[in-house]
Amino acid sequence: MALDWGILYWIQAHLTCPFLDAVMPKFTLLGDAGIIWILAAVALLCTKKYRRQGALVLIGLLVGLLVGNVALKHLVARSRPCWLDPSVQLLIATPTDYSFPSGHTLSSTIAATILTKTDRRFGYVAIPLAVLIALSRLYLYVHFPSDVFAAALLGLLIGELTFRYGGKLLDKISRRQKQ
Repeated sequence: MALDWGILYWIQAHLTCPFLDAVMPKFTLLGDAGIIWILAAVALLCTKKYRRQGALVLIGLLVGLLVGNVALKHLVARSRPCWLDPSVQLLIATPTDYSFPSGHTLSSTIAATILTKTDRRFGYVAIPLAVLIALSRLYLYVHFPSDVFAAALLGLLIGELTFRYGGKLLDKISRRQKQ
């Protein structure tokens, strides 16, 4: 826990500036409720070539929501840094749910993983955006680094498993619809 606090205090002491104060809330906003990734998935669903991948992103996001926000947040019930140390003025509204794992990071990593595995060119946009969304959570003082790190690892796992095995689920659904 000391390492978590040390990183957060270092960010506050060395990285805060008017430019980042302006842009980091916007990166976080893109990750609110996974909206940017849901929009990306819907856009993919509208194309014949990437419809399957759009469905996989939505499946991965649903799994991430259930595992991260519904289960782990309530099982771990970890307080947020901004709740424990209110000395840092927040640039966004104070979150009301628990801290572990970071839902923004989880959804971003799941989507970026699936999108990158779908087409490497998608990764050129998805990976940097996912990283910026994750870093925004630290900059904005609403998550501990371990929340973000654990969410990234879990997101990689869920994204990989969804990409690998979600297609089988989609095939099964497709066969049932044709019967």
